[in-house]
Amino acid sequence: MKIPRQKSALALLLIALAAGGAYWYRQSSEQSLEQRYKVQAIERGDLTQTVSANGTLNPVVLVNVGTQVSGTVTRLYVDFNDQVEKGQALLELDDRLLAAQARQSEANVVNVSAALDLARATEARMKALFEQEYISRQELEQAIQTRRSTEAQLAQARAAAEKDQVNLRYTTIRSPVSGTVIDRVVDLGQTVAATLQTPTLIKIAQDLSEMRIDSSFAEADIGSIREGQKVRFTVDAFPNRSFQGQVQQIRLNPTTQQNVVTYNVRVSLSNPDHLLLPGMTAYVSIGVASREDALLVPNAALRFKPSETNGSGGGNGDKPASGAPPAGGPSATSGSGGAGEARGKGKKRDTASGTVYVIDQGELKPVSVQLGITDSRNTEVVGGELKAGDKVVIGENIASSSGKPSSVGMRLF
Repeated sequence: MKIPRQKSALALLLIALAAGGAYWYRQSSEQSLEQRYKVQAIERGDLTQTVSANGTLNPVVLVNVGTQVSGTVTRLYVDFNDQVEKGQALLELDDRLLAAQARQSEANVVNVSAALDLARATEARMKALFEQEYISRQELEQAIQTRRSTEAQLAQARAAAEKDQVNLRYTTIRSPVSGTVIDRVVDLGQTVAATLQTPTLIKIAQDLSEMRIDSSFAEADIGSIREGQKVRFTVDAFPNRSFQGQVQQIRLNPTTQQNVVTYNVRVSLSNPDHLLLPGMTAYVSIGVASREDALLVPNAALRFKPSETNGSGGGNGDKPASGAPPAGGPSATSGSGGAGEARGKGKKRDTASGTVYVIDQGELKPVSVQLGITDSRNTEVVGGELKAGDKVVIGENIASSSGKPSSVGMRLF
């Protein structure tokens, strides 16, 4: 009976070794949660919320120089980027036709002046004859009327002559302001016709050291923009450099395009080095809110949704769009410690809510938080159980032995 007992002990030992080996193999093949998920510690810091839009750089004063008379361009005195002074000649039009018309008007003035001299002399003779009762009063009044009519004709002829002289001077186009020529529309020998509207010949920017940005902000952002706010912007020509400006004006005239309402926000800025050129695209950012020493949670943690939750909570239904919680965002989840939780259906909230995941005692635990302002990377936490130093899950490691797909990575369909 001793041998069967030894066989039974050996069998039990083999079973225990097999179970221990299987348990050890399973434990070693499975990754811990800390290895499977990427975590990041909650920190405190300063946060600034901004609103952004694109705009176009324009000169403060842009003058379109045109012509009031028609003609062919015979001389050009300026070209692109030339500096001009007020009153300087820019170009000349062919003036032969207008000069001939001006001479004709001057001749007409001389002709009417001679007729007026004759009418005055006739009136004087008629007065003398009337005093001697050689003519009737009607003949005297007719002579007076002829003299007055001739005076009116002389005034009309002189006005026509002055008009023709003005038109003749208009054949020389002069600069109305001092500035820089940024565009020249005409060339030598080109014919311009000023019939229904004044054609633009040259564009002059009065002062390129002071410029403006005309940007279009959505109606959702316009309520947080005020005149005098500081503005930061970049341009493609200098991608590594940031420029500053100031909100000058919010135009009250809305623009609606494809059911999207935008408002023109004009930004004033200094350009002493003339680095910024008219027509450049500016990427404008305006700081509308800021917090100091705020509790910051990464936006990636708010976007994270695990492929499966161990033990507690379901999926994260409070996933904010574009990494930031929208104003009046999704309703609060039923977590403890939330500031001002909405218990009634449809109750309006002052802050947005979200859910982040932490690793607690080997399990993935959802935590509800109340959110404040946000930027492109972090969001302010104004309520909830999180504190500085807590580690939140921001994603899954790509290399996972469990074979579970990452919720943050790309899905294949």
